[in-house]
Amino acid sequence: MNTILLIEDEAAVASLLIRSLSEEGYVVSLAPDGNTGLDMALHSHYSLMILDIMLPGVNGMEICRQVREAGITKPILMLTALGTTQNIVTGLDYGADDYMVKPYKLAELLARVRVMIRRGHITPEPEVKNDELLQIADLELNLKDKTANRAGRKIDLTATEYRLLKYLMDNKRRLLSRMDILENVWGIDFNMNTKVVDVYVNYLRKKIESDEAAKLIHTVVGMGYILKEE
Repeated sequence: MNTILLIEDEAAVASLLIRSLSEEGYVVSLAPDGNTGLDMALHSHYSLMILDIMLPGVNGMEICRQVREAGITKPILMLTALGTTQNIVTGLDYGADDYMVKPYKLAELLARVRVMIRRGHITPEPEVKNDELLQIADLELNLKDKTANRAGRKIDLTATEYRLLKYLMDNKRRLLSRMDILENVWGIDFNMNTKVVDVYVNYLRKKIESDEAAKLIHTVVGMGYILKEE
């Protein structure tokens, strides 16, 4: 049985979501404020969490951060009226798996919930060997330790930056569209906001392409990105 924690302070929105999710066969628990939601998220088990950002008490970003710091890996879907690229990036940085801007289409939300819960049940990949590396030019990515270095210089990556770099290196010398990257790095099957990809590619460029290093991530205008040697 799939259980969902809904953290939403707007009664009308909560009522609609509970009814719709229940009709899909999910068991929904409601937290009407951030403090209650955080306590429920940390002390009960759910297949998925859906949370608003603007909440009384603890806000949704902080809930997401504390949930991830506690080692809880279940999918989190953020709902908010804050739809700027920076807000979306911040939500993903805090550990959210997906992000929907109000007003949203209910059918799309339900589709995303199905995808996220199905993905949450996938068995993790087996561990790789200690010495297994991805490499292009002088850039290396250690899949075991999840560390990167270029020409011997260690590169500190966030979890999202690591997934992005791994996807680019898995597909080196291949043109990748922004939607390809969204679907494979964030697991998003809808056009949430492709600007998020541009923001994260720029983050990654700043870390792996110093003034002295050769350019590796190339933009193909109107099409996407490709990782290759110059």
